[in-house]
Amino acid sequence: MTEHSQDASSPLIDGFALPDRLSTDPRSPHHVAAVFTRDIGILLNGKVFTNVEEYCISEGWVKVPAGKTRDRKGQPLLIKLKGKVQAFYQ
Repeated sequence: MTEHSQDASSPLIDGFALPDRLSTDPRSPHHVAAVFTRDIGILLNGKVFTNVEEYCISEGWVKVPAGKTRDRKGQPLLIKLKGKVQAFYQ
């Protein structure tokens, strides 16, 4: 048997590794529907976030909704938080 090592920053579940940049918005070019078969958690500066709309590991930011505030098209207003980002399957 051979042993397969995985990179900790992109775990492989059901054949899908978490990408460097991902968005929950289906209109975004960074949306990959296949990875949403399982719940995804984001660790930002040691704190777990489950309400992240978009993230980028290499640039070190996440976008989270700003409360219940909506823009004129009905989409949530997003705040960009910066720090060390890690994505994982829950």
